[in-house]
Amino acid sequence: MAAPDRDEVAWIRRGCEDILQADELVERLASGRPLRVKAGFDPTAPDLHLGHTVLINKLRQFQDLGHDVLFLIGDYTGMIGDPSGKSATRKPLSAEEVRANAQTYQQQIFRILDVERTRIVFNSEWMGAMDASGLIRLAGRQTVARMLERDDFHKRYTAGQPIAIHEFLYPLIQGWDSVVLEADVEIGGTDQRFNLLMGRELQKQEGQAPQVVMTLPLLEGLDGIQKMSKSLDNYVGIEEPPNTIFGKIMSISDHLMWRYFELLSLRPEAELRSLRAAAEQGRNPRDIKYELAEEVVRRFHGLEAAHRAREAFVEQFRHGQAPEEMPEHRLAAGEAQRLPLPRVLRDAGLVSSTSEAMRMIDQGAVRLDGERVGDRDHQLFAGQEHVIRVGKRRYARVRID
Repeated sequence: MAAPDRDEVAWIRRGCEDILQADELVERLASGRPLRVKAGFDPTAPDLHLGHTVLINKLRQFQDLGHDVLFLIGDYTGMIGDPSGKSATRKPLSAEEVRANAQTYQQQIFRILDVERTRIVFNSEWMGAMDASGLIRLAGRQTVARMLERDDFHKRYTAGQPIAIHEFLYPLIQGWDSVVLEADVEIGGTDQRFNLLMGRELQKQEGQAPQVVMTLPLLEGLDGIQKMSKSLDNYVGIEEPPNTIFGKIMSISDHLMWRYFELLSLRPEAELRSLRAAAEQGRNPRDIKYELAEEVVRRFHGLEAAHRAREAFVEQFRHGQAPEEMPEHRLAAGEAQRLPLPRVLRDAGLVSSTSEAMRMIDQGAVRLDGERVGDRDHQLFAGQEHVIRVGKRRYARVRID
């Protein structure tokens, strides 16, 4: 059995937070057969965003090395709601919502994945056929004590927050998916570690070789704080127009730019080190961010669209005009029917904190519908919509509901 190529192992390791067990991965790569690499996505929203592509890019790397991808759409688990990282029970989606979202996923993933080496599977295929007695037997595979070892469950339990019984089923079903598919490798975000290890455990119980678990970092959203999510409106959708994607990437902070390069760029690591060195030697971070925005747009819309998006962005800001396309946010005013401007700037991802917002207001760097605002106590009222500019480049259209 020949050892796998060193470059192959390094390419697979790139960007991973952890690999359990790394020696098993090397052994399977050395077997010479195509591995079955699984990743699951619950269709909780109709659009894939850049946060999803961190995992999908890794799947494509495996495909480029000759391995097969099992792209699992969790149409069954989506109706439960993944409790990972949640402080409260998620509202389950209806079967109709799940089906509609799953359809869009199938249309979008082949912007990245190789259709010839991708098998799309739905876990309703086997879970929908499992009767009540089968589900009870599956539930008997683990104890409540084991489930409470999971960090988010433990925090909710000790805080006296409710945990619904059906939430305990989620990691069991995700693990059972790996049994049914006989996965060699499963990839997930760092918040999925418990669920991924459940797959290893159930495979062992079924006499299968346990899957290798690979965790990847979670991509922060445009706000630079919380993970990218459509529900938080801090996302970049892969099917958004080229100018919108370009503008959103250009709106992120210079610090966050390097995180995006690390998790999204397909450039060789030597090139990324060269870009960092150039920034340290005085190159304008804006010009480096142009390269990131252009690379992301090119991946989903092509080279010509990326060039046009860059030209449009430069032209708009050269003349101080607000771009035609910009990030849009809807913020809830609550019972007060108003929101303070610093909070709006923060929640719209235009600044990283309220303290930065107040500093930008004090510096005269905030414009509301083209007019400079210098009052920290300025309020925006429900029913209003504004174009807000912070500094020279950060724009957003904000509606207060």
